[in-house]
Amino acid sequence: MLTLQSLLAGPATTLGTWTQIAAPEMVDLIGLNGFQFTIIDCQHGPFGIETAENLARAADANGIAVALRVSRNDPVEIMKALDAGIRHVVVPNIETAEETAQAVAATRFGPHGLRGACPCCRSGGHFIRNWHDYVVEEEARTGAIVLVETAEGHRNIAEICATPGLAALMVGPFDLAVSMGLNGEWRSDTVTGAVTDMLRAAQDANVPTIMPVFAPSTAECRDLIDHWHSLGVSCFVIGSDKIIVADAFATWADALRG
Repeated sequence: MLTLQSLLAGPATTLGTWTQIAAPEMVDLIGLNGFQFTIIDCQHGPFGIETAENLARAADANGIAVALRVSRNDPVEIMKALDAGIRHVVVPNIETAEETAQAVAATRFGPHGLRGACPCCRSGGHFIRNWHDYVVEEEARTGAIVLVETAEGHRNIAEICATPGLAALMVGPFDLAVSMGLNGEWRSDTVTGAVTDMLRAAQDANVPTIMPVFAPSTAECRDLIDHWHSLGVSCFVIGSDKIIVADAFATWADALRG
C-alpha cells in the first residue's frame, strides 16, 4: 500500500486529488483509475471525522495513499485524524513558524508533543498492547503538511520551512490571490512569483512540496505540472473529485445532446 511519506520521498511525478464527495465509491474510482493518493477534505467538505474514517478505509482498500485536511490548526482535530489511521494531516491557513510548530507537535505524543494518548484506536488496531513500540512506529509514519495560502504566510515562509519535523509544504495559489487582494486571480505574475518564492524556500530547507493544480483543461494542467516540476515539485493535487466528475458529465452531455 502506498503512503504519502513514500510518495514525497521519491523523485517520480505523483498525482492525487481532493476528496470532497462523501462516498467511499468515489475513493474507489480515484484509486481504480490511476491516481496515487487523495486528500480527504474536512475543511471544505460537508462532513466530519466519522465519514472521513470510512473514506480512508476505501483508500486503504484500493492501495492508495491518503491524507486529511483538517478545518483548522487544532490539536484535537489532528489527533482524531491520526487515531483514525490517517497518517498525514494537511493543516490550512498556516502563517507563522509558531503555528507550524504547533501543527507538528500535534502529531507527536508527550512529553515532546500535544497528541493525546489512547491505546484503543484504529491506528493501532484498536488495542495497543505494546505502547512503546507503537509510539516509535507511529511517530515515524505520521506528519504535518502545512498549507500556506496567505500573504502573511508568504512573508514568513523561510521560518515556516525551517520548522523541525515538518513533513511537507503545500501552497494554495487561489487563497493566496484572494489574500493579496487579487480576487482569486491565481494566474497573475504576482501570485506566481510568490508561489515560486515559497517553493524555493522549501527546497532550501529540504522540505518536500505539494502543489494543487486547478486548471480547467488537462492540457493546461499538463503545462502547470511541467512548470512546477521544473521548480522541484513532484507531487500534485489535481482538481478535486467534484471538478473531475462535473467535467465528465459536461463532456458526455455536450457530446450526446441532439
